Amino acid sequence: MTEDDTGSRTVAVIRRTPFTTALTLALLVIAAATGTLTAPASQQPWFERVATGLPAFVEGRWWTVATSPFFVDHPLVLLTLLPLVVGGIGWAEWRFGSLRTIGLFAAGHVVGVLGAAGILALVSPSGWPWAVRLSQSYDVGPSCGALTALVFAIAALPSPWRLRARIAVGVWTGISVLYLGQLHDLEHAVSMAAALAVSGWLPAFRRPAGRPSQREWRLIALSLLIAIGAIQVLDLMVPYDGPLGANDPVSSFTDVAIDVVVIALIANGIRQGYRLAWITALVLGFFNIATAVVVLPLLPLLVEAGVLDSPAEVVGLVLAPAVFWLGLVVLLVLARGAFQVRLRKSHRRLDAEALTREQLVERLKRCGGGTISWMTTWDGNRRIAAGETGAIAYQSHSGVAIMLGDPIVSAGGEGGALAEFERVAQHAGLVPCVFSASAAAAEARPAGWRSVIVAEDTIVDLSGLEFKGKAWGPVRTAMNRASREGVEFRMVRLAEEPWNVLAQVRAISEQWTGDKGLPEMRFTLGTVDEALDPEALVGIAVDGQGDLHGVTSWLPVYGAADPESGETRIVGWTLDLMRRRDGGFGPVMEFLIAASAQHLSEQGYEFVSLSGAPLVRPEDAEAGPVDQVLEQIGALIEPLYGFKSLHRFKQKFNPRHESLHLLYRDEGDLPRIGIALTRAYLPDASLRDLVASAASTASAGAPA
Repeated sequence: MTEDDTGSRTVAVIRRTPFTTALTLALLVIAAATGTLTAPASQQPWFERVATGLPAFVEGRWWTVATSPFFVDHPLVLLTLLPLVVGGIGWAEWRFGSLRTIGLFAAGHVVGVLGAAGILALVSPSGWPWAVRLSQSYDVGPSCGALTALVFAIAALPSPWRLRARIAVGVWTGISVLYLGQLHDLEHAVSMAAALAVSGWLPAFRRPAGRPSQREWRLIALSLLIAIGAIQVLDLMVPYDGPLGANDPVSSFTDVAIDVVVIALIANGIRQGYRLAWITALVLGFFNIATAVVVLPLLPLLVEAGVLDSPAEVVGLVLAPAVFWLGLVVLLVLARGAFQVRLRKSHRRLDAEALTREQLVERLKRCGGGTISWMTTWDGNRRIAAGETGAIAYQSHSGVAIMLGDPIVSAGGEGGALAEFERVAQHAGLVPCVFSASAAAAEARPAGWRSVIVAEDTIVDLSGLEFKGKAWGPVRTAMNRASREGVEFRMVRLAEEPWNVLAQVRAISEQWTGDKGLPEMRFTLGTVDEALDPEALVGIAVDGQGDLHGVTSWLPVYGAADPESGETRIVGWTLDLMRRRDGGFGPVMEFLIAASAQHLSEQGYEFVSLSGAPLVRPEDAEAGPVDQVLEQIGALIEPLYGFKSLHRFKQKFNPRHESLHLLYRDEGDLPRIGIALTRAYLPDASLRDLVASAASTASAGAPA
């Protein structure tokens, strides 16, 4: 990127966020002019004239509501405040525009400072030490307005990022006000609570409400568990004086260490819904609650015995964690159905009726399928029922359940099958996704799921197929040359061929595999074993001496069975295996594919699919968040398998294109899905093998 490009982008950002830019500059300029860049503002003689707080309002200094946002209490506060201003206000301004953002900022600031002052005016007469202390405090800064703008920007996020961000802001604000308990912490809590309530009430931000999903229950429990761990560390290291009481760091290191270590051990289990982690969290929670119940009544006795000067010395230490543990225990009990995953991987299968290969084949022939549906019959896939007549095939790698292709269901049943797959996968503690789904399945994906194009299925329609015209020149050339050189085409069932043909097929395939330095890929790419399937057709090119020059295998594509007679039918064929002999007939692949298409056209089939090259997407497709992950995987494998080159080769047959999609819950799943896809395609290869082979191929300058 050139300096001109960088400058143009900077100018564009400033034009889009003038209020954020102006406020940031004002904070810096005022801090420099008043000396608060190097000294706290609270030590300046004019501080009380510009700061908000209950004393200022009691004395009639209402103008401080307008002056306080432009000052910062301490120089170090700028380090945390400026990211909040730029991130919160800037994001809101980019999303909602300057005028609306100014309104949100002003409203949040006013509600925060006046709301906190009102609360203190009501509760300080009770003599509550915390409230009395805060009723005499002052505060400056734009954080209430910035936090409000941030909460409204979060409300515009899609699910589940909206919930995650709200939890993060809520936990941070809650810990701050309950433990640190400064005036600005109370103001933040008031402004955030108001912003959350209003953003959920306004029609523009309202989202359908309902019972949290299993995933959301686990996420909320994880957030609260992490918050408790942070609180335990605060108890040990940080003195505080909040509404739950005062604390000098007198916690037992052993007690805190045990809690924190246990939390660290079970946190990932809570995220994945393990039953054992749920039980452990409940036991730890009940233990901490019981400790508080036992200790609190003994405090007066400890004071009488002279062990403590006042119960206030430890009441915060005992009561505050117990409040959070009680909240976590209640949550875990309410969400108990979300924590049913067994610890042993061998037991973490999808809770659905398992199908044999024969049962899946029968359902596939009855319901029909897509161009890659026959791949679900291959070894390595697990198969479950989808309703009474449908089926789903998936593989489990790295904690991800990858459904292969569309669910095998009757037309219109994709949505229900995908929703059920999501439910049972999450119940098993697995991340659900669908690889190489059709456009119809992408449209029927569960609410909140994302879709991104990962490949193009290349389809040649067979009706009236003729290799005429300039576009078919390379194909005609290959067929004419084969005729001149005595290379013939045969369409066979490989399992029925004599041993010498099968031996040549295996030799050609082993030679191709050896050149790669890696095992043959799996998942959506078949091997000779899959070509031996009696249902598969195999095209071979043989010369006059019986030498095999190339081989292609074709998988059946079933249409829905006739509703009256129940007769099943094959509507097309999908290209799978492509192997050629080194030093053999040059354009053998062009010849084999063209001859196969011509043969299948004469047999009355509707189309052939040349299949979509894995991890290849159309150049003009809209960029999505998964692109970088797929590009990295594709770049790693491209020197070895040449997917992009293969995709370009298929364009010689003038196909039409249909997009294949990756369906996933949200962007947080993408890193794990990327790893899982790599394992699905190369289950026997280590990461070291991939890197070493790619490096050696690149250094040798080997063609794809």
